[in-house]
Amino acid sequence: MKKLSHFGKGAEVAMVDVSAKATTLRKASAHGFVLIGRAALTQVRRRKTPKGDPLEIARIAGIAAAKRTSDWIPLCHPLPITHIDVTARLCQNGVEITSRVTAAAQTGVEMEALVAVAAAALTVYDMCKALDKSIEISDIYLVEKTGGKSGDYRRNARGNMRAKKQRAQ
Repeated sequence: MKKLSHFGKGAEVAMVDVSAKATTLRKASAHGFVLIGRAALTQVRRRKTPKGDPLEIARIAGIAAAKRTSDWIPLCHPLPITHIDVTARLCQNGVEITSRVTAAAQTGVEMEALVAVAAAALTVYDMCKALDKSIEISDIYLVEKTGGKSGDYRRNARGNMRAKKQRAQ
């Protein structure tokens, strides 16, 4: 079993030293979903909420948040991100959010992709909360990552964690 990388000697936390690692191309994508009630979703479809277009504001919020991930997550390294794409897509019962992040770096961009989705989802909530207080944010997960020492990862169709839990029972 692999060990957690953010622990030093004993139980104290430590930022991982990546200075000896090679700079390689790193990519990651993440997913999230915002469940919105029917009446509020009608307003979102019209891009008419009390604060403006929630999908475009969420997209910009996700991009801005990914660039500031090391400010959100204490042990993350600030990375030279070369590309960020955040998409907020209307669905039958809410908004599906995806992000894709790329960097040439010594450590991966998984956290940047996840932070982008989380910030975009929270922004959809903020933009729509006057219309619906029961909005739910769910299904935030890493879809894929490439590059680095640990190799590539692709989430399977059923979700890796769910599949592992079912096998363990």
